[in-house]
Amino acid sequence: MLAFLKGVAQVLFFVLISSLMNGLAALLRLPLPGSILGLLLVFLLLQLKLIRLEWIDLGAKWLLAEMLLFFIPPAAGMLEYKSLLLVNGPRMLLVVVCSTVIVMSCTGLFSEHFAKIKERRPS
Repeated sequence: MLAFLKGVAQVLFFVLISSLMNGLAALLRLPLPGSILGLLLVFLLLQLKLIRLEWIDLGAKWLLAEMLLFFIPPAAGMLEYKSLLLVNGPRMLLVVVCSTVIVMSCTGLFSEHFAKIKERRPS
């Protein structure tokens, strides 16, 4: 029960950060969404050691595990644009596939590069 309450508190922390950053983005008319600002804020708080990973780990793992649920409403909403998908769907699919391949390739190349650098470094 204690772990459940700890997880709920951590998820509420992320909700609070998200709400605050959405409000800040709207108030300052920033071109970045509040969710990105929230990610940056949490990253900075972790890097500056103002919060510890253990304080948010359980909530973050739960949110990541349930991420698929957050994509269901937008996917269901796409059904309203059936004619648009029929006309532009193949092009959009091509863009998604190509960009995914590019991101995966770049990630693999960078990972190999940094792994080689790490291997060369004396322990």
